Amino acid sequence: MSAPAHRLIVDVDTGIDDSLALLYLLASPEAEIAGIASTAGNVPVEQVAANNLNWLALCGAPDIEVALGARVPLDCPLRTTEDTHGPQGIGYAVLPPSGRSLSERDATALWVDLVRAHPGELTGLLTGPLTNLALAIREEPALPRLLRRLVVMGGAFNHPGNTTPTSEWNVSVDPEAAKEVFDAFSGLPAGRRPILCGLDVTETIEMTPDHVRRLAEAAGSTPAEIISPDDGPQVRSTASNPVIRHLSDAIRFYMDFHRTHDQGFLAHMHDPFAAAVALNPAITRTRPATVDVELHGRLTRGTTVADWVGHWNREPNVDIAVRTDPAAFFDDLVDRVGRFAKSVG
Repeated sequence: MSAPAHRLIVDVDTGIDDSLALLYLLASPEAEIAGIASTAGNVPVEQVAANNLNWLALCGAPDIEVALGARVPLDCPLRTTEDTHGPQGIGYAVLPPSGRSLSERDATALWVDLVRAHPGELTGLLTGPLTNLALAIREEPALPRLLRRLVVMGGAFNHPGNTTPTSEWNVSVDPEAAKEVFDAFSGLPAGRRPILCGLDVTETIEMTPDHVRRLAEAAGSTPAEIISPDDGPQVRSTASNPVIRHLSDAIRFYMDFHRTHDQGFLAHMHDPFAAAVALNPAITRTRPATVDVELHGRLTRGTTVADWVGHWNREPNVDIAVRTDPAAFFDDLVDRVGRFAKSVG
């Protein structure tokens, strides 16, 4: 068997859509997760780490290293969002305890040690606040040059924010960290610049009940997995496949949240899309830009500002995702995760 084409460091604040991103990577034969860094964001960091360990155990994954990361942002109080992701970050799902242990090293050390040991080989995927990576860059300023590529779910550009009128959640939780990271990645050539998957594209990745039905069908799970906006909070999936059962309970909470915010009974799957881009950047069209983060605006703190045309006379430091094919993405996700869940049983 050939070696995986992509080795990744995954930095997450798991999170419902982070959960599906992890499953997508576990389901992808071309991906190898070298380590998982946990950071506070959707829920506190200890819960994030527990979610990571529990998903790995449920899926029968290898003993992938999971490190505990930043408990608080660099320079502001922590905000979490249990109203969006549930009290444990995984919606209505309750995962069995893994019995697995956290790494003896923290997330900063995980980042630094891995990139030093494997220069030019690792892709970094961030689906939460950028705190851990900012701290790792302080420890190893050469980190941006040691990575093969960085993919970040974060930012909003020609699109409304989902946390304030202009800011996206991951950046808004720790704007200082996002700015430090974007500044540190300045000067890289085309093909090495970070790819930012902002709300402009990720809010087109709308998961519906039919996608969940198709996932269960691909997994050979019975009975048919039908989730409905009429299901009350006490309803739980009866799917025969344990991965589908817990995933369905998580996703239904996320759909309930979107419905109560007048977005329809659906769920924006920001993080699985970023995971797919990390494995295959060609699934999205990108445009180079120079991105900075507003830190001081009374109304605009946490806003990602993109200079598309060179007003600042600074070279582009990112490639921003601007277009994709959501239907093709979901076909791929359903196929991969469905077959993977079937193999788990």
